[in-house]
Amino acid sequence: MNSNLLGQLGLNIDIAFILIPIILLIIVLLILLIMQSNRIKSIENQISRFMKGKEAASLEEEIVALFEDNKFIKKATEKNQKDIDDLYERLASCFQKVGIIKYDAFNQMGGQLSYSIALLDENNNGFLLNSVHSTEGCYSYSKEIRNGKCKLELGDEEQMALNEAIDYQN
Repeated sequence: MNSNLLGQLGLNIDIAFILIPIILLIIVLLILLIMQSNRIKSIENQISRFMKGKEAASLEEEIVALFEDNKFIKKATEKNQKDIDDLYERLASCFQKVGIIKYDAFNQMGGQLSYSIALLDENNNGFLLNSVHSTEGCYSYSKEIRNGKCKLELGDEEQMALNEAIDYQN
């Protein structure tokens, strides 16, 4: 099937050789068109899920509100960190370590009514309280502790209470 038009142009080509590639090209272009159409629908679905009925102006307001919330959260986090640091600083000077030894001061009364208590902070500073119970009464003494040491001489029970406080595990 030769075309008169092709023959007049001096081309002796069968028109089928031209139509078949053109038809194949049209089919490939239709497939690409369908693929692009599906992509566009997918993107439209994503946009509609993102917008959820919002207009551009209201969406902008929401984004601005999110930025404001982030600023608020950042300020609150900074304040919380400052408060935590302050608490740690204060906690260092609070009594954290305790040692207590009960004993019978005169080996006569029984019941171990006398005691020595050591209360120390993080740096082993604090005091030692000794209460001696006898038949005549009860006497209490306190001694200052600095860096785990006392300027005054300690009795055996006092030293045991101090050592217990120093070795105290939270």
